[in-house]
Amino acid sequence: MADEQNNDTPLANGADTAPQVGVITQYVKDLSFENPNAPNVYQWQGQPEISVGFNIGADSVGDDVHEVTLKIEARAVSGSQTAFAVELVYAGLFALRNIPEEQLQPFLLAEAPRILFPFARRVVADTVRDGGFPPLMLEPIDFAALYMSQLAAQGEQAGEEDQTVGHA
Repeated sequence: MADEQNNDTPLANGADTAPQVGVITQYVKDLSFENPNAPNVYQWQGQPEISVGFNIGADSVGDDVHEVTLKIEARAVSGSQTAFAVELVYAGLFALRNIPEEQLQPFLLAEAPRILFPFARRVVADTVRDGGFPPLMLEPIDFAALYMSQLAAQGEQAGEEDQTVGHA
């Protein structure tokens, strides 16, 4: 049994082929808060209607390094007037080595945003609170489910295009 090799040991000279993922850093890339109706907004009655939208982006910024951005936009409106508007672009740099190509996009568009979201959520909540409003606590987002539904929608769209081309 002494002749058996241990498969858990790294290969010499950096030839390790095991998948590796690391968060290099996280940061606020852009942050905007508007309180256009201050100081009158603090005397308004009733709860404003709050709308939230988000977008995810990913770019390669170097060998095995990817920047993932999570853009969050929230607006509180009462009647026809804006109570506040906040926009945040929160980003992270991820080091990815030996990740199979078919797993790269799911990581960048589902798993990486899941890692970033709690920190971005805190920035939004603190910014809104610092603007004189109760903290805006965003609901958790299932990025994996969103990614899968987006893939399904793209697949259906591609299927419809194929059918259209077939009937031309």
